[in-house]
Amino acid sequence: MLKRFLSYYKPHKKLLVMDMLAALLISLTGMVYPIITRTMLNDFIPNKLYSAIIVAGCVVLGLYVLRMFLRYFVQYYGHLIGVRMQSQMRRDLFGHLEKLPFRFYDNNETGRIMTRITSDLFEVCELAHHGPENLLISSVMLVLSFVYLMTIDWVLTLIVFACVPFLIIVSTHFRKAMKEAFQARRKSNATINAAVESSITGIRVTKAYTNAAREMDKFEKGDVEFVESSRDAYSAMAKFHASTSFITDVFNVIILIAGGLFLYAGRINFADYSTFIVSVNLFISPVTTLIGFMEQFQNGASGFKRFVEIMDEVPEQEAPDAMDLESVHGVLDFENVTFSYDETKEVLHNVNLHVEKGCKLALVGPSGGGKTTLCHLLPNFYRLEEGNGCIRIDGQDIRTLKLDSIRRNIGIVQQDVFLFVGTIRDNILYGRPDATEAEMIEAAKRANIHDYIMTLEKGYDTEIGERGVKLSGGQKQRLSIARVFLKDPAILILDEATSALDNTTEVLIQQSLDELCRGRTTLVVAHRLSTIRNADEIAVVMNGEITERGTHEELMAKGGTYKNLYALQFRDNDTFE
Repeated sequence: MLKRFLSYYKPHKKLLVMDMLAALLISLTGMVYPIITRTMLNDFIPNKLYSAIIVAGCVVLGLYVLRMFLRYFVQYYGHLIGVRMQSQMRRDLFGHLEKLPFRFYDNNETGRIMTRITSDLFEVCELAHHGPENLLISSVMLVLSFVYLMTIDWVLTLIVFACVPFLIIVSTHFRKAMKEAFQARRKSNATINAAVESSITGIRVTKAYTNAAREMDKFEKGDVEFVESSRDAYSAMAKFHASTSFITDVFNVIILIAGGLFLYAGRINFADYSTFIVSVNLFISPVTTLIGFMEQFQNGASGFKRFVEIMDEVPEQEAPDAMDLESVHGVLDFENVTFSYDETKEVLHNVNLHVEKGCKLALVGPSGGGKTTLCHLLPNFYRLEEGNGCIRIDGQDIRTLKLDSIRRNIGIVQQDVFLFVGTIRDNILYGRPDATEAEMIEAAKRANIHDYIMTLEKGYDTEIGERGVKLSGGQKQRLSIARVFLKDPAILILDEATSALDNTTEVLIQQSLDELCRGRTTLVVAHRLSTIRNADEIAVVMNGEITERGTHEELMAKGGTYKNLYALQFRDNDTFE
């Protein structure tokens, strides 16, 4: 994992080297003050070398001015390196998320993913900036101050240094507990983010059902978990800092006692003793910095670990020699297709279907029967494993085709329309970003949404709000249809595209859908059976199997499941499931 972290420094090697050199100079200039202090106490002041005193002071002042600029460079460019690394990690993570299969999103909440992209990577950024600087400055200061203290009095220096092993033992002991506590805190923070994301997204449902109290309870449950985990994390951190600070305080006590005894015995003079007291802070300061760095390291390391967890998720796979799907006619074959989302239950069992070019196949049946799963398998959203049958487009097994080439040739209109934050133009052009203005307008006209758009003050540049909240259900659906018109795929999937609409709107949308289906091979998942009476063929899907197939008239004449479903639906006034 360390190697992967260090790889993000590669694009910034020159700037990192300059940053480290600046940090090194800061350490070296820090050693000047105690050296000059000792010289002044032992030489300049006793010998009344007043001009030397002034010169020495000016030298120190000049070095401090230099150190001011060096610190500016380290603070600014060091943080810049960290931000750029964070940006690269965020791009890598987002790009990887785009490649992950549906299964990943089935099992991971959006809020948790957002936490990893934002707060986790911020901690990594802080580590990337402060880590190398703290390690270099503290290490150099530690070595130089130790060597310099040895030149003053090696016995007193070794006495002070003897406390360091105790400091290491104590910090190591509490560091492990602190690491575990902060990892738990991060998980609870992700839980809160997931709850907030879910509640805000569903705020209209919450208000409609007057369930604000219920959402508050759910939020408070996560909040309590976060407070408890934070309490444990800060308790571990407090123990860590209190114990290590106590040992560093002991350094001063030892210097006070041992130095006083050495001064009393005449082993060192007052000037050297004063210099030693000043200089020992140069030794203690990097030690405490390294101790504090452990906390930052834990935060950054746990954040990077969670980043790596997602980066190690296996992306969607395609065959090494996968080919492009070109010149698509739209002949579909499902051959002995068996599929399950997990090992507990099969969703599809030995399904066989053949759809000719330009034909419309309707899939009907109870919820959970496997209709939508069939539609998800065709674009290879879920991979069909070897031995579980195969799905062919124009005779080519989709497992041998490039994923993008398959999906470019398939258009999908669903019941739950997803529109992106932005304008009407942005959302229609999502179907084909390089389309011309004329092509976009033609797609809107064919979807029967152009006239409405032109009544808006800003027309196609009208903002639609989050997920199209400013539009009605029918308007959102027609925008999604316009998007597919612009894409112009050879194969079309309509997954309950009108089931959430009122009857009047459904008629208008159905006209757009009929226009969209013309000349395209179409799979239609429908609960309102009245909308698929004119399908070329209807297949009844129950418990993962095809139980009946035929035209509307043939299935009605057969008097089986389809006829019963049809009669039940109209008896219940257009409700079905």
